[in-house]
Amino acid sequence: MASVLASAAHAAHNVAASLLAHFQIQPGGTIHSVDVKEDAPNKAIPLTLTGKNIIIGVPGAFTTPCNSHIPAYIENFNAFKEKGDNAIYVFGVNDAFVMKAWKESLAPNGTPIHFIADDKGAFVGSLGLIFDATGLLGGPRSKRFAIVTEGNKVLSVAVEDAPPNVTVTSAKSVLASL
Repeated sequence: MASVLASAAHAAHNVAASLLAHFQIQPGGTIHSVDVKEDAPNKAIPLTLTGKNIIIGVPGAFTTPCNSHIPAYIENFNAFKEKGDNAIYVFGVNDAFVMKAWKESLAPNGTPIHFIADDKGAFVGSLGLIFDATGLLGGPRSKRFAIVTEGNKVLSVAVEDAPPNVTVTSAKSVLASL
């Protein structure tokens, strides 16, 4: 009985993830205000986007592709500021403990980049940028993406063709597009 329920739940999740992917946010769309977790799992604060922002989505903290993706954003933070960016947010479908530990691992001396735990995938799902990574990462995860906003209005969206790829979402590509 348990395996039947697990199979049904897995099938329902796959359908939901597939449907959400068809409604991927586009330039001109709006990032709706949501509560996010940055420093603690029991402390949600509103995501307030003012000025120009970069929102990065990653499939999994501490995974090899993600560990090679995000350091360039940390290293080039000042270059993004010079291009007029107000803030950079890194979203992962991980819990707040994992995202905080990952931030400390990648930037032991600190960084102004915000590492946000989307522990239930609600934010990424609302953007249509979630996929089923059950086989490798145990559940739904964020597609690898980079969104540029002006306030809450989406200016551009770049999504990798495959989760391990870091091409159109690299810091170098996003900087060049600004």
